[in-house]
Amino acid sequence: MGHQHRTWQRILMVSLLCLLLPALCTPPASANDGPTASAEVARLFEEAAKATQSYQRGLHAAEIERARTERLQWRLAERRRELEDIHDKIGEVARAQYRAGGNLALTARLLLADDPAVMMRGFELAWKAELAVNRLLGQAREAERRASQAEERTRAAWLDLEARTERLAWLKQGIETKLESAQWTLQGEANRSAAAGQCAGAVRLDEPSLPDGPNWVAPVENYTLSAGFDSAGEHWARRHTGQDFAVPIGTPVRSIGAGRVVSVSCGGGFGIQVVVEHSNGWYSQYAHLAAVTVDQGDWVQTGQWVGQSGTTGNSTGPHLHFEVRLTPYLGSGVDPVPWMRERGVWL
Repeated sequence: MGHQHRTWQRILMVSLLCLLLPALCTPPASANDGPTASAEVARLFEEAAKATQSYQRGLHAAEIERARTERLQWRLAERRRELEDIHDKIGEVARAQYRAGGNLALTARLLLADDPAVMMRGFELAWKAELAVNRLLGQAREAERRASQAEERTRAAWLDLEARTERLAWLKQGIETKLESAQWTLQGEANRSAAAGQCAGAVRLDEPSLPDGPNWVAPVENYTLSAGFDSAGEHWARRHTGQDFAVPIGTPVRSIGAGRVVSVSCGGGFGIQVVVEHSNGWYSQYAHLAAVTVDQGDWVQTGQWVGQSGTTGNSTGPHLHFEVRLTPYLGSGVDPVPWMRERGVWL
């Protein structure tokens, strides 16, 4: 909650400074114009996603090696206990031989024995038992040696994976730091455009190939639903007219279905926004954007990017305001959640 509060404070401060002193939000023209900032955010989002995947794979691999090391350590402890048991058995045999007089008294005992043959068989059995114990001792020592070597190799692999995972964590943190800086650069430019009521124009980004099959998709990926349709709050004149998706600044915003862009506008309560008309007579709206990737009149496919999320207009934090409407105009919206569910998209 405290982090969210600080984020809102920073957003409000940046917005106020951009309104009062637009020059503060204007990066050097040679380094960061609108398209460059948008493309940098999109690129860093992709890099951050890859770094996160690599980091998670590293964590998983390190956990597997750690578990394997623990199993081998347990086996090594078992081998050492077996070796101690065999040592104890050898000690018992040695003590028994000492009590019986050992090999030096063997001739005298045979001469005095009532049945020397029985005694010889007894000594033969004792000798075989000692050989068997010594054989077990050798096998146990060899098993301990192999277990120790396996444990050392696995421990080395585990430590190597842990070191690699730490490096991946540093790399991931570095990318996320760069991403945050680029996000606020992009948001500063968006605030300037929204304050002036003039859109900077479409930013054509390299986006991934569109998936085959679905006619409808969610407007963003990896989101958290926040304010819902028809909810009350101090930020809306009457009731909330759409569904909010909490996402970071610069998150790609997708057209939920195929259609034509009927409106791209800046300024006002919705900030930077795009409205798409779909072939079945419905309209979808995407508001509080930081940048747009389409122009009015463009035809878009299902899942095609129409902009990047932000916090322009009457917004308390980075999110996408999404509406499904009967007309292109405010006031004709329906609840997007059941509407999307009827078309196979569960939000």
